Amino acid sequence: MIFFQKRTEGKTPEPPTSDLEALRARAKSPDLPAHASEAALRELDRLAKTDPSVAEYSVGLGYLDFLLGLPWNALTQDRLDLPAAGEVLAERHYGLGQVKERVLEYLASRALRASRDFHILVVDDEDIARTNLEYVLKKEGYRVRGAGNGLEALEEIGRWEFDLIVTDLKMDRMDGMQLLEEARKISPNTQVMMVTGFATVDTAVQAMRQGAVYYLAKPVNLDELRATVARIAREKAAPTVFRSPVLCFSGPPGTGKTSVGQAIAQALGRKFHRISLAGLRDEAELRGHRRTYVGALPGRVLQSINRLGVRNPVFMLDELDKIGKDFRGDPAAVFLEMLDPEQNSQFVDNYLEVPFDLSQVLFIATVNDVRELSGPLLDRLEQVPFQGYTAAEKVQIGLKHLLPKQLREHGLTHPFPEFMPEAVGAVVDGYTREAGVRNLDRELGRACRKLAKLRLEAGPDGPAAPITVDTQMIPALLGPRKYAREAAGGEPRVGVATGLVYADHGGEIIFVEAIRMKGQGNLTMTGSLGEVLCESARTALSLVRSKAAELGIDGECFLCEDLHVHIPAGSIPKEGSSAGVTLATALASLYTGRALRRDVAMTGEITLTGQVLPVGGIREKILAAARAGAARVILPEGNRPEVEAMSAEELSGVEVVFVKGALEALELAGV
Repeated sequence: MIFFQKRTEGKTPEPPTSDLEALRARAKSPDLPAHASEAALRELDRLAKTDPSVAEYSVGLGYLDFLLGLPWNALTQDRLDLPAAGEVLAERHYGLGQVKERVLEYLASRALRASRDFHILVVDDEDIARTNLEYVLKKEGYRVRGAGNGLEALEEIGRWEFDLIVTDLKMDRMDGMQLLEEARKISPNTQVMMVTGFATVDTAVQAMRQGAVYYLAKPVNLDELRATVARIAREKAAPTVFRSPVLCFSGPPGTGKTSVGQAIAQALGRKFHRISLAGLRDEAELRGHRRTYVGALPGRVLQSINRLGVRNPVFMLDELDKIGKDFRGDPAAVFLEMLDPEQNSQFVDNYLEVPFDLSQVLFIATVNDVRELSGPLLDRLEQVPFQGYTAAEKVQIGLKHLLPKQLREHGLTHPFPEFMPEAVGAVVDGYTREAGVRNLDRELGRACRKLAKLRLEAGPDGPAAPITVDTQMIPALLGPRKYAREAAGGEPRVGVATGLVYADHGGEIIFVEAIRMKGQGNLTMTGSLGEVLCESARTALSLVRSKAAELGIDGECFLCEDLHVHIPAGSIPKEGSSAGVTLATALASLYTGRALRRDVAMTGEITLTGQVLPVGGIREKILAAARAGAARVILPEGNRPEVEAMSAEELSGVEVVFVKGALEALELAGV
């Protein structure tokens, strides 16, 4: 029996049936970069010689499926609408003016880079020829400027960046060849097209060797000119690499760092992903495991990109300062490569073993304290500080953002209870003590749960009118107030000064207490104090001793009495030099017997000669003083510009006084 094979010419080939054939077809896709395609084909050749029953075969299939499934060229088109982005930020966040401004600046720079306008400079010493070329090119929709000679053209190139220069070859004072050479020095990316009536092979070759992209003879063929310029414009219109900055949102918890990152992704129209780094200890979680290990997996970064399906998402690296390190390596070292714009286009995951471009990813890091980051890593980040909210801002955030969400989550929608602004202010003042609004959200949730219970107890026949929550109802909903105004509530005392410090969760007030007793001139310090703070105390004591005669202090008491300095809340470590002026004031009060007002808070570093040096965290410290009820804040003279930049709302209720010398604070804080 004879079998005849059917002819298949002209028919669509049958799709591959085996796994390897399907993967090989994917590996030859034009959308795959050459280096990734080569790696996939090498792995396929190896698997073709491997027995499918062995474990390495399934491992290889999993590797190929991951490599070929990565979005090597899939990009989300950015939505660069500044007014719309401003509306998104304003809708989702109250306050944060400087942060919003920085985000809009970033979007504006991307919008300018994405501009598709094609700029052309026409250079010809014949007015008619230049005017005709300008007219033709403008009619095609290009942005065109003209210059009468080479020198004028160089001036234009210095003021503008052109995509293309169309220049005559023979001109007075500077010919086209000289212009080509000088233009390449000023603007290397600008392309040059020569147009001349003296066209020869030698001049064309010379022009092309010097970098000209095209050579036209006069009279100019307008169709050829249009086609050539259109081709160059299409090449220029190809997407250019925009190296995204690595924004680092630094500030206390609950100030909106994560939600601003989400708003940026929404404004750009990009996908958003958050990676929590708190407690991360194994470097392989980020960079992946080598395939020699059993159960090897890619790193969390490439896994997330594979799941999102695009290579330009917004990645939020949350709690970057909380990364741990041990014998398995330092995970923070991975970010030296991942976040460096000069290196991350060739990021290599240990599992993938093929470079993947991360330059289009917009990385946003969040930290509470930038001092926990290493110097090289901090150098790769652009800090955007998130500062604490004022009491008035917290009230507005509670009314406009937190309460509507809490009411819906607890079913209080038919009808909505009405919270008075004074009631939310009472919650802010008596039940929270923070720079952000996280605890405020928690306390408002407690109040809503209490209201939900009361509504259910009232039954379906209960009052249909909405409940009005005023300041009188807050203690019934939340219980007794948790916080009192410490600074304003105390009586003036000798040797007790009120200081201001900046902690991880914002500004705080501290009390420096000093007592003396019979002894031999020893100094005792307690309160879990760091070495820098202890040095500030010794400096303050030396300053007071050196000014004993001026202050009316018997110098012998320093030799026959011991001194004990204590800062309460001893379980909380305290470090830094900004308590120097507070320590000096407390010691001066102790030895002079002059009582200090508790509602006068101060901060500043001191020198051995008594100068007060500027310190950081001024806004947070002033807000902390206002929360604690301080009436006056004493600051270093060097911090005056920062205070003058603050709004009247931030300074309301607090008198700010500047000092140059440490002992000036004694006069301002004394009774």
